[in-house]
Amino acid sequence: MGNTNSSVIPTPTKTAFDEKDSILEVIDPLSEMHIAQPLSSDGSLTLGHVSSWEASSSADPKIRLARTIFSQSDIRSVLSSRSARIADQHIFNHVLDFKTGPITNQKSSGRCWLFATTNVIRYGIMRRLKLKDFQLSQSYLFFWDKLNKSNYYLELMIEHAELPIDDRLITHLSGDLISDGGQWDMVVNLIETYGLVPQSAYPESTHSSLSGPLNALLKTKLREHALILRTLADTLRSAHVREETVMSTLRAKKEELMKEVYNIMTATLGVPPNPNKRFVWEYIDAEEKVGRWEGSPKDFFEQFAAKPFSPVDSFSLINDPRNEYNKLYTVDKLGNIWGGRPILYVNTEVENMKATVVKMIKAGQPVFFGCDVGKFSDRDAGVMDTAFFEYENAFDIKLGLSKADRLQICESAMTHAMVISGVHLDLSGKPVRYKVENSWGETAGKEGYFVMTDAWFEQYVYQVVVPKALAPKELVAVFESGDKIVLPAWDPMGALA
Repeated sequence: MGNTNSSVIPTPTKTAFDEKDSILEVIDPLSEMHIAQPLSSDGSLTLGHVSSWEASSSADPKIRLARTIFSQSDIRSVLSSRSARIADQHIFNHVLDFKTGPITNQKSSGRCWLFATTNVIRYGIMRRLKLKDFQLSQSYLFFWDKLNKSNYYLELMIEHAELPIDDRLITHLSGDLISDGGQWDMVVNLIETYGLVPQSAYPESTHSSLSGPLNALLKTKLREHALILRTLADTLRSAHVREETVMSTLRAKKEELMKEVYNIMTATLGVPPNPNKRFVWEYIDAEEKVGRWEGSPKDFFEQFAAKPFSPVDSFSLINDPRNEYNKLYTVDKLGNIWGGRPILYVNTEVENMKATVVKMIKAGQPVFFGCDVGKFSDRDAGVMDTAFFEYENAFDIKLGLSKADRLQICESAMTHAMVISGVHLDLSGKPVRYKVENSWGETAGKEGYFVMTDAWFEQYVYQVVVPKALAPKELVAVFESGDKIVLPAWDPMGALA
Protein backbone atom coordinates (compact mmCIF):
# COMPACT_ATOMS: atom_id res chain seq x y z
CA MET A 1 0.00 0.00 0.00
CA GLY A 2 1.06 3.58 -0.62
CA ASN A 3 2.91 5.49 2.06
CA THR A 4 3.67 8.94 0.66
CA ASN A 5 3.41 12.36 2.26
CA SER A 6 0.81 14.99 1.46
CA SER A 7 1.78 17.22 -1.41
CA VAL A 8 0.39 20.02 -3.51
CA ILE A 9 -0.75 18.94 -6.97
CA PRO A 10 2.22 19.81 -9.20
CA THR A 11 1.91 22.49 -11.86
CA PRO A 12 2.64 21.13 -15.36
CA THR A 13 6.11 22.13 -16.55
CA LYS A 14 7.64 22.60 -20.00
CA THR A 15 9.15 19.48 -21.51
CA ALA A 16 12.07 21.29 -23.19
CA PHE A 17 14.41 23.88 -21.66
CA ASP A 18 14.59 27.25 -23.40
CA GLU A 19 17.11 29.74 -21.97
CA LYS A 20 15.19 32.73 -23.34
CA ASP A 21 11.93 31.52 -21.82
CA SER A 22 13.71 30.90 -18.52
CA ILE A 23 15.03 34.47 -18.37
CA LEU A 24 11.64 35.91 -19.29
CA GLU A 25 9.94 33.87 -16.56
CA VAL A 26 12.14 35.68 -14.02
CA ILE A 27 11.96 39.17 -15.56
CA ASP A 28 8.18 39.28 -16.19
CA PRO A 29 7.10 38.82 -12.56
CA LEU A 30 9.77 41.28 -11.37
CA SER A 31 8.59 43.92 -13.84
CA GLU A 32 5.14 43.76 -12.24
CA MET A 33 6.51 44.15 -8.70
CA HIS A 34 7.07 47.47 -6.98
CA ILE A 35 10.66 47.33 -5.76
CA ALA A 36 11.15 49.71 -2.81
CA GLN A 37 13.58 50.30 0.01
CA PRO A 38 12.33 49.49 3.54
CA LEU A 39 12.30 52.14 6.26
CA SER A 40 13.97 49.62 8.55
CA SER A 41 16.93 47.75 7.09
CA ASP A 42 17.04 45.26 9.99
CA GLY A 43 13.32 44.41 9.96
CA SER A 44 12.42 46.06 13.26
CA LEU A 45 9.22 48.04 13.70
CA THR A 46 9.88 51.74 14.34
CA LEU A 47 7.81 54.79 15.19
CA GLY A 48 8.68 55.98 11.70
CA HIS A 49 6.50 53.22 10.32
CA VAL A 50 3.60 54.20 12.56
CA SER A 51 3.92 57.89 11.68
CA SER A 52 3.95 57.08 7.97
CA TRP A 53 0.91 54.84 8.18
CA GLU A 54 -1.01 57.27 10.38
CA ALA A 55 -0.38 60.21 8.08
CA SER A 56 -2.04 58.28 5.27
CA SER A 57 -4.83 56.67 7.27
CA SER A 58 -5.96 59.77 9.17
CA ALA A 59 -6.54 61.54 5.87
CA ASP A 60 -8.89 58.79 4.65
CA PRO A 61 -12.53 59.56 5.62
CA LYS A 62 -13.53 55.88 5.28
CA ILE A 63 -10.90 54.83 7.81
CA ARG A 64 -11.88 57.66 10.16
CA LEU A 65 -15.50 56.46 10.05
CA ALA A 66 -14.42 52.86 10.65
CA ARG A 67 -12.45 53.95 13.73
CA THR A 68 -15.49 55.73 15.11
CA ILE A 69 -17.79 52.74 14.68
CA PHE A 70 -15.65 49.67 15.29
CA SER A 71 -13.97 50.88 18.46
CA GLN A 72 -17.37 50.73 20.17
CA SER A 73 -19.06 47.77 18.44
CA ASP A 74 -18.56 44.10 17.66
CA ILE A 75 -17.47 44.06 14.02
CA ARG A 76 -19.51 40.90 13.39
CA SER A 77 -22.81 42.53 14.30
CA VAL A 78 -21.99 45.83 12.60
CA LEU A 79 -20.79 44.24 9.36
CA SER A 80 -23.44 41.55 8.92
CA SER A 81 -24.88 41.94 5.46
CA ARG A 82 -28.55 42.93 5.20
CA SER A 83 -28.77 41.52 1.68
CA ALA A 84 -27.35 38.19 2.85
CA ARG A 85 -29.87 38.02 5.70
CA ILE A 86 -32.67 38.56 3.20
CA ALA A 87 -31.31 36.03 0.72
CA ASP A 88 -30.54 33.28 3.24
CA GLN A 89 -34.10 32.15 3.90
CA HIS A 90 -34.82 28.98 5.84
CA ILE A 91 -36.81 27.62 2.91
CA PHE A 92 -35.94 24.32 1.19
CA ASN A 93 -37.72 22.51 -1.62
CA HIS A 94 -36.23 19.08 -0.80
CA VAL A 95 -36.31 17.94 2.85
CA LEU A 96 -36.45 14.63 4.68
CA ASP A 97 -40.02 13.38 4.97
CA PHE A 98 -39.76 12.74 8.71
CA LYS A 99 -38.71 15.30 11.29
CA THR A 100 -36.78 14.11 14.31
CA GLY A 101 -36.69 15.72 17.73
CA PRO A 102 -35.75 17.13 20.05
CA ILE A 103 -32.97 19.43 18.86
CA THR A 104 -29.92 18.09 20.70
CA ASN A 105 -27.46 20.09 22.76
CA GLN A 106 -23.84 19.07 23.27
CA LYS A 107 -23.49 21.92 25.79
CA SER A 108 -19.93 22.63 26.97
CA SER A 109 -18.30 19.69 25.24
CA GLY A 110 -16.70 18.89 21.90
CA ARG A 111 -18.89 15.88 21.13
CA CYS A 112 -20.43 17.24 17.91
CA TRP A 113 -19.36 14.19 15.89
CA LEU A 114 -21.18 11.88 18.29
CA PHE A 115 -24.26 14.08 18.22
CA ALA A 116 -24.18 14.29 14.42
CA THR A 117 -23.82 10.51 14.16
CA THR A 118 -26.62 9.72 16.60
CA ASN A 119 -28.82 12.36 14.95
CA VAL A 120 -28.34 10.57 11.62
CA ILE A 121 -28.99 7.13 13.09
CA ARG A 122 -32.02 8.10 15.18
CA TYR A 123 -33.87 9.19 12.03
CA GLY A 124 -34.53 5.59 10.98
CA ILE A 125 -35.28 4.45 14.53
CA MET A 126 -37.85 7.19 15.17
CA ARG A 127 -39.51 6.66 11.82
CA ARG A 128 -39.72 2.89 12.33
CA LEU A 129 -41.12 3.08 15.88
CA LYS A 130 -43.20 6.24 15.25
CA LEU A 131 -41.50 8.15 18.03
CA LYS A 132 -42.10 11.84 18.64
CA ASP A 133 -39.00 12.48 20.75
CA PHE A 134 -35.94 10.28 21.01
CA GLN A 135 -32.21 10.49 21.54
CA LEU A 136 -29.52 7.87 21.48
CA SER A 137 -27.02 8.12 24.33
CA GLN A 138 -24.14 10.29 23.20
CA SER A 139 -22.60 9.82 26.65
CA TYR A 140 -22.40 6.06 26.13
CA LEU A 141 -20.25 6.49 23.02
CA PHE A 142 -18.35 9.32 24.72
CA PHE A 143 -17.35 7.06 27.62
CA TRP A 144 -16.00 4.27 25.41
CA ASP A 145 -14.28 6.74 23.10
CA LYS A 146 -12.48 8.52 25.93
CA LEU A 147 -11.41 5.24 27.54
CA ASN A 148 -10.09 3.91 24.24
CA LYS A 149 -8.33 7.14 23.31
CA SER A 150 -6.47 6.93 26.62
CA ASN A 151 -5.36 3.40 25.77
CA TYR A 152 -4.49 4.48 22.19
CA TYR A 153 -2.24 7.26 23.46
CA LEU A 154 -0.40 5.01 25.90
CA GLU A 155 0.09 2.36 23.22
CA LEU A 156 1.67 5.00 20.97
CA MET A 157 3.93 6.03 23.84
CA ILE A 158 5.04 2.40 24.20
CA GLU A 159 5.52 2.04 20.45
CA HIS A 160 7.65 5.18 20.21
CA ALA A 161 9.37 5.08 23.60
CA GLU A 162 12.77 5.30 21.89
CA LEU A 163 12.04 8.72 20.36
CA PRO A 164 13.33 11.82 22.21
CA ILE A 165 10.72 13.42 24.45
CA ASP A 166 10.88 16.60 22.32
CA ASP A 167 10.48 14.76 19.01
CA ARG A 168 7.78 16.40 16.90
CA LEU A 169 5.65 13.24 16.88
CA ILE A 170 5.76 12.82 20.68
CA THR A 171 5.02 16.52 21.17
CA HIS A 172 2.09 16.35 18.77
CA LEU A 173 0.61 13.19 20.28
CA SER A 174 0.95 14.57 23.82
CA GLY A 175 -0.80 17.82 22.93
CA ASP A 176 -4.56 17.33 22.66
CA LEU A 177 -4.20 13.62 23.41
CA ILE A 178 -7.81 12.79 24.31
CA SER A 179 -9.81 15.37 22.41
CA ASP A 180 -13.60 15.25 22.69
CA GLY A 181 -13.65 15.36 18.89
CA GLY A 182 -13.52 12.50 16.45
CA GLN A 183 -14.05 11.23 12.95
CA TRP A 184 -16.58 9.01 11.22
CA ASP A 185 -14.45 5.86 11.24
CA MET A 186 -13.86 6.33 14.96
CA VAL A 187 -17.58 6.27 15.69
CA VAL A 188 -17.97 3.19 13.50
CA ASN A 189 -15.29 1.52 15.65
CA LEU A 190 -17.28 2.38 18.76
CA ILE A 191 -20.64 1.24 17.42
CA GLU A 192 -19.29 -2.06 16.12
CA THR A 193 -17.54 -2.81 19.42
CA TYR A 194 -19.97 -1.43 21.99
CA GLY A 195 -23.30 -1.00 20.20
CA LEU A 196 -25.81 1.75 20.99
CA VAL A 197 -28.29 2.51 23.76
CA PRO A 198 -31.14 5.01 24.16
CA GLN A 199 -30.27 8.06 26.21
CA SER A 200 -32.54 6.86 29.00
CA ALA A 201 -30.24 3.83 29.49
CA TYR A 202 -27.15 6.01 30.01
CA PRO A 203 -28.17 9.66 30.49
CA GLU A 204 -26.08 12.80 30.55
CA SER A 205 -23.90 13.60 33.54
CA THR A 206 -22.30 16.86 34.63
CA HIS A 207 -18.98 15.90 33.06
CA SER A 208 -20.33 14.63 29.77
CA SER A 209 -21.98 18.02 29.24
CA LEU A 210 -19.04 19.89 30.81
CA SER A 211 -16.02 17.91 29.67
CA GLY A 212 -13.24 20.41 30.43
CA PRO A 213 -12.53 19.45 34.07
CA LEU A 214 -12.53 15.73 33.26
CA ASN A 215 -10.25 16.22 30.25
CA ALA A 216 -7.78 18.30 32.26
CA LEU A 217 -7.46 15.63 34.94
CA LEU A 218 -7.16 12.77 32.45
CA LYS A 219 -4.51 14.58 30.41
CA THR A 220 -2.43 15.19 33.53
CA LYS A 221 -2.60 11.53 34.52
CA LEU A 222 -1.99 10.20 31.00
CA ARG A 223 1.09 12.37 30.47
CA GLU A 224 2.38 11.09 33.80
CA HIS A 225 1.60 7.55 32.66
CA ALA A 226 3.49 8.16 29.41
CA LEU A 227 6.63 9.17 31.30
CA ILE A 228 6.33 6.14 33.57
CA LEU A 229 6.14 3.84 30.54
CA ARG A 230 9.02 5.59 28.77
CA THR A 231 11.23 5.28 31.86
CA LEU A 232 10.33 1.63 32.28
CA ALA A 233 11.06 0.93 28.62
CA ASP A 234 14.48 2.59 28.88
CA THR A 235 15.32 0.65 32.06
CA LEU A 236 14.35 -2.70 30.54
CA ARG A 237 16.21 -2.15 27.30
CA SER A 238 19.30 -0.84 29.10
CA ALA A 239 19.33 -4.14 30.99
CA HIS A 240 19.21 -5.98 27.65
CA VAL A 241 15.89 -7.64 28.42
CA ARG A 242 14.43 -9.56 25.48
CA GLU A 243 12.15 -7.34 23.36
CA GLU A 244 9.24 -9.72 23.75
CA THR A 245 9.53 -9.44 27.53
CA VAL A 246 9.91 -5.67 27.30
CA MET A 247 6.62 -5.34 25.42
CA SER A 248 4.68 -7.68 27.70
CA THR A 249 6.01 -5.87 30.80
CA LEU A 250 5.11 -2.46 29.38
CA ARG A 251 1.60 -3.57 28.47
CA ALA A 252 1.06 -5.08 31.91
CA LYS A 253 2.11 -1.77 33.46
CA LYS A 254 -0.12 0.14 31.04
CA GLU A 255 -3.12 -1.96 32.08
CA GLU A 256 -2.38 -1.14 35.71
CA LEU A 257 -2.26 2.58 34.87
CA MET A 258 -5.43 2.38 32.75
CA LYS A 259 -7.35 1.26 35.84
CA GLU A 260 -6.81 4.77 37.23
CA VAL A 261 -8.31 6.22 34.05
CA TYR A 262 -11.29 3.88 34.31
CA ASN A 263 -11.91 4.81 37.94
CA ILE A 264 -11.84 8.53 37.13
CA MET A 265 -14.24 8.08 34.24
CA THR A 266 -16.77 5.90 36.01
CA ALA A 267 -16.79 8.28 38.96
CA THR A 268 -17.50 11.30 36.73
CA LEU A 269 -19.60 9.76 33.95
CA GLY A 270 -21.13 6.69 35.59
CA VAL A 271 -20.64 2.99 34.84
CA PRO A 272 -21.89 2.35 31.30
CA PRO A 273 -24.08 -0.60 30.27
CA ASN A 274 -22.13 -3.72 29.34
CA PRO A 275 -22.20 -4.05 25.52
CA ASN A 276 -23.13 -7.73 25.77
CA LYS A 277 -25.62 -7.65 28.67
CA ARG A 278 -29.33 -7.26 28.21
CA PHE A 279 -31.27 -4.22 29.37
CA VAL A 280 -34.92 -3.20 29.11
CA TRP A 281 -36.01 -0.13 27.16
CA GLU A 282 -39.56 1.15 27.48
CA TYR A 283 -40.87 4.00 25.35
CA ILE A 284 -44.02 5.88 24.33
CA ASP A 285 -44.69 6.45 20.63
CA ALA A 286 -46.44 9.38 18.94
CA GLU A 287 -49.83 7.70 19.47
CA GLU A 288 -49.17 7.46 23.23
CA LYS A 289 -48.75 3.68 23.06
CA VAL A 290 -46.20 2.07 25.35
CA GLY A 291 -43.52 -0.12 23.77
CA ARG A 292 -40.95 -2.44 25.30
CA TRP A 293 -37.67 -3.83 23.98
CA GLU A 294 -35.08 -6.06 25.63
CA GLY A 295 -31.55 -6.87 24.47
CA SER A 296 -27.91 -5.82 24.65
CA PRO A 297 -26.40 -2.59 23.30
CA LYS A 298 -24.91 -4.57 20.41
CA ASP A 299 -28.34 -6.13 19.75
CA PHE A 300 -29.87 -2.65 19.74
CA PHE A 301 -27.48 -1.54 17.02
CA GLU A 302 -28.06 -4.61 14.89
CA GLN A 303 -31.82 -4.45 15.20
CA PHE A 304 -32.46 -0.73 14.90
CA ALA A 305 -29.47 1.07 13.37
CA ALA A 306 -28.06 -1.26 10.71
CA LYS A 307 -30.86 -0.63 8.18
CA PRO A 308 -31.48 0.70 5.60
CA PHE A 309 -27.90 2.00 5.49
CA SER A 310 -25.51 0.69 8.11
CA PRO A 311 -22.88 3.11 9.44
CA VAL A 312 -20.39 0.29 8.88
CA ASP A 313 -21.04 0.47 5.13
CA SER A 314 -20.64 4.24 4.92
CA PHE A 315 -17.43 6.16 4.23
CA SER A 316 -16.04 9.68 4.03
CA LEU A 317 -15.68 11.82 0.94
CA ILE A 318 -13.44 14.84 1.45
CA ASN A 319 -12.56 17.89 -0.60
CA ASP A 320 -8.88 18.69 -0.03
CA PRO A 321 -7.56 20.77 -2.96
CA ARG A 322 -3.96 20.37 -1.72
CA ASN A 323 -3.93 16.73 -2.69
CA GLU A 324 -4.74 14.63 -5.73
CA TYR A 325 -8.37 13.70 -6.30
CA ASN A 326 -9.68 10.15 -6.71
CA LYS A 327 -7.19 8.88 -4.15
CA LEU A 328 -7.61 7.27 -0.73
CA TYR A 329 -6.00 9.03 2.25
CA THR A 330 -5.42 8.32 5.90
CA VAL A 331 -3.70 10.21 8.71
CA ASP A 332 -0.80 8.64 10.58
CA LYS A 333 -1.34 7.76 14.26
CA LEU A 334 -5.00 8.86 14.22
CA GLY A 335 -7.61 6.68 15.89
CA ASN A 336 -9.41 5.69 19.05
CA ILE A 337 -9.67 1.88 19.28
CA TRP A 338 -6.23 0.29 19.07
CA GLY A 339 -6.20 -2.08 16.10
CA GLY A 340 -9.58 -0.77 14.90
CA ARG A 341 -10.79 0.55 11.58
CA PRO A 342 -8.43 3.24 10.24
CA ILE A 343 -9.60 6.76 9.39
CA LEU A 344 -10.04 6.74 5.60
CA TYR A 345 -10.98 9.54 3.21
CA VAL A 346 -11.67 9.49 -0.53
CA ASN A 347 -10.62 12.87 -1.92
CA THR A 348 -12.90 14.23 -4.62
CA GLU A 349 -14.05 17.43 -6.29
CA VAL A 350 -16.51 19.52 -4.31
CA GLU A 351 -19.14 19.18 -7.05
CA ASN A 352 -19.16 15.41 -6.47
CA MET A 353 -19.80 16.01 -2.78
CA LYS A 354 -22.71 18.35 -3.55
CA ALA A 355 -24.26 15.87 -5.98
CA THR A 356 -23.92 13.13 -3.36
CA VAL A 357 -25.68 15.25 -0.74
CA VAL A 358 -28.57 15.98 -3.10
CA LYS A 359 -28.89 12.28 -3.97
CA MET A 360 -28.95 11.30 -0.30
CA ILE A 361 -31.60 13.87 0.64
CA LYS A 362 -33.80 12.75 -2.25
CA ALA A 363 -33.32 9.16 -1.05
CA GLY A 364 -34.51 10.16 2.43
CA GLN A 365 -31.09 9.84 4.09
CA PRO A 366 -29.69 12.55 6.42
CA VAL A 367 -26.06 13.50 5.79
CA PHE A 368 -23.22 13.65 8.34
CA PHE A 369 -20.74 16.37 7.30
CA GLY A 370 -17.61 18.03 8.67
CA CYS A 371 -16.83 21.72 8.24
CA ASP A 372 -15.14 24.80 9.69
CA VAL A 373 -18.20 26.22 11.42
CA GLY A 374 -16.50 29.33 12.83
CA LYS A 375 -15.85 30.95 9.47
CA PHE A 376 -18.42 33.44 8.14
CA SER A 377 -21.22 32.06 10.28
CA ASP A 378 -23.68 33.66 12.66
CA ARG A 379 -24.93 31.57 15.57
CA ASP A 380 -27.97 33.70 16.37
CA ALA A 381 -29.21 34.01 12.80
CA GLY A 382 -28.28 30.42 12.00
CA VAL A 383 -26.53 31.42 8.78
CA MET A 384 -23.33 30.18 7.14
CA ASP A 385 -22.59 32.40 4.16
CA THR A 386 -19.29 33.68 2.72
CA ALA A 387 -21.04 37.00 1.97
CA PHE A 388 -22.49 37.42 5.46
CA PHE A 389 -19.80 39.77 6.82
CA GLU A 390 -18.63 42.74 4.75
CA TYR A 391 -15.04 42.80 6.00
CA GLU A 392 -13.47 43.61 2.65
CA ASN A 393 -15.60 46.70 2.10
CA ALA A 394 -15.27 47.97 5.67
CA PHE A 395 -11.50 47.65 5.96
CA ASP A 396 -10.61 48.13 2.29
CA ILE A 397 -8.89 44.74 2.19
CA LYS A 398 -9.00 41.61 0.07
CA LEU A 399 -9.36 38.19 1.69
CA GLY A 400 -7.54 36.20 -0.95
CA LEU A 401 -6.85 32.78 0.53
CA SER A 402 -8.09 29.77 -1.40
CA LYS A 403 -9.40 26.63 0.28
CA ALA A 404 -6.03 24.96 -0.28
CA ASP A 405 -4.20 28.04 1.09
CA ARG A 406 -6.27 27.94 4.28
CA LEU A 407 -5.42 24.31 4.91
CA GLN A 408 -1.72 24.84 4.22
CA ILE A 409 -1.31 27.88 6.47
CA CYS A 410 -3.49 26.56 9.35
CA GLU A 411 -6.26 29.07 8.69
CA SER A 412 -8.95 26.41 8.42
CA ALA A 413 -9.72 22.78 9.19
CA MET A 414 -12.64 20.56 10.17
CA THR A 415 -13.85 21.90 13.50
CA HIS A 416 -17.47 20.77 13.69
CA ALA A 417 -19.81 18.02 12.50
CA MET A 418 -23.52 18.51 11.79
CA VAL A 419 -26.32 16.97 9.74
CA ILE A 420 -27.77 18.10 6.42
CA SER A 421 -31.50 17.38 6.35
CA GLY A 422 -32.64 19.41 3.35
CA VAL A 423 -31.53 21.26 0.23
CA HIS A 424 -32.97 24.02 -1.95
CA LEU A 425 -32.40 23.52 -5.69
CA ASP A 426 -32.76 26.15 -8.41
CA LEU A 427 -34.69 25.57 -11.63
CA SER A 428 -31.69 23.86 -13.21
CA GLY A 429 -31.37 21.44 -10.30
CA LYS A 430 -28.28 22.99 -8.74
CA PRO A 431 -28.11 23.48 -4.96
CA VAL A 432 -28.56 27.01 -3.64
CA ARG A 433 -28.61 26.37 0.10
CA TYR A 434 -28.77 23.50 2.59
CA LYS A 435 -30.80 22.87 5.74
CA VAL A 436 -28.49 22.00 8.63
CA GLU A 437 -29.42 20.37 11.94
CA ASN A 438 -26.98 21.49 14.61
CA SER A 439 -26.40 20.25 18.17
CA TRP A 440 -26.27 23.57 19.99
CA GLY A 441 -29.81 23.52 21.34
CA GLU A 442 -32.99 25.26 20.19
CA THR A 443 -31.76 28.79 20.91
CA ALA A 444 -29.07 28.66 18.19
CA GLY A 445 -30.21 29.48 14.68
CA LYS A 446 -33.85 29.01 13.77
CA GLU A 447 -35.05 26.63 16.49
CA GLY A 448 -31.76 24.75 16.23
CA TYR A 449 -31.49 24.70 12.43
CA PHE A 450 -29.02 26.61 10.25
CA VAL A 451 -29.00 27.57 6.59
CA MET A 452 -25.75 26.98 4.67
CA THR A 453 -25.20 28.59 1.28
CA ASP A 454 -23.71 26.72 -1.64
CA ALA A 455 -20.77 29.14 -1.73
CA TRP A 456 -20.05 28.40 1.95
CA PHE A 457 -20.23 24.68 1.24
CA GLU A 458 -17.56 25.06 -1.45
CA GLN A 459 -15.15 26.90 0.83
CA TYR A 460 -15.65 25.42 4.29
CA VAL A 461 -17.18 21.95 3.98
CA TYR A 462 -14.46 19.31 3.98
CA GLN A 463 -16.29 16.03 4.48
CA VAL A 464 -19.57 14.25 3.78
CA VAL A 465 -20.31 10.66 4.80
CA VAL A 466 -22.16 8.49 2.29
CA PRO A 467 -23.45 4.90 2.28
CA LYS A 468 -21.76 2.83 -0.42
CA ALA A 469 -25.15 2.18 -2.02
CA LEU A 470 -25.63 5.92 -2.68
CA ALA A 471 -22.03 6.84 -3.55
CA PRO A 472 -20.54 7.16 -7.06
CA LYS A 473 -19.27 3.71 -8.04
CA GLU A 474 -15.85 5.00 -9.03
CA LEU A 475 -15.37 6.52 -5.56
CA VAL A 476 -16.52 3.31 -3.86
CA ALA A 477 -13.84 1.53 -5.89
CA VAL A 478 -11.20 3.97 -4.61
CA PHE A 479 -12.35 3.37 -1.03
CA GLU A 480 -12.35 -0.42 -1.38
CA SER A 481 -8.95 -0.49 -3.07
CA GLY A 482 -7.20 -0.02 0.27
CA ASP A 483 -4.32 1.70 -1.55
CA LYS A 484 -4.04 4.64 0.82
CA ILE A 485 -1.69 7.60 0.98
CA VAL A 486 -0.57 8.37 4.53
CA LEU A 487 -0.66 12.01 5.63
CA PRO A 488 1.52 13.02 8.60
CA ALA A 489 0.01 12.96 12.08
CA TRP A 490 -0.16 16.79 12.21
CA ASP A 491 -1.86 17.21 8.82
CA PRO A 492 -5.04 19.35 9.00
CA MET A 493 -7.06 16.40 7.72
CA GLY A 494 -6.34 14.89 11.12
CA ALA A 495 -8.46 17.59 12.77
CA LEU A 496 -11.21 16.09 14.91
CA ALA A 497 -14.68 17.54 14.49
